Amino acid sequence: MSVLREHRVTPHVAKRSTARSTDAALATPATGSASGGANEWEEIFGWLKTVAGLRKTRHRGIARVGWTFTSAAAAYNLVRMRNLLPVAT
Repeated sequence: MSVLREHRVTPHVAKRSTARSTDAALATPATGSASGGANEWEEIFGWLKTVAGLRKTRHRGIARVGWTFTSAAAAYNLVRMRNLLPVAT
C-alpha cells in the first residue's frame, strides 16, 4: 500500500469488499467512484448485441467485423444523440 501512496495512485476498492485488511483511506477515495461508468458500458454492449444484431457476427475477418462494429456503434451514437436533444414544444 505504501508503494501506491508513493506514486500517488488511488486504488479503487469495491464498496462491498469483505476484506478486513483494507485500509480505511483506500475504501473511501476522495474522488468519485471509479466504477461509476461500468453500467454505461454494459448498456452500450447490450444494445449492440440485441438491437444492432452483433451477438453473432455475419462476417469473417478483422476488417469486416471491425467495420460492422464501427457502423453499429455509430448508429448507437445517433440514437443516443436523438434522445439527448431537448424536445421541441
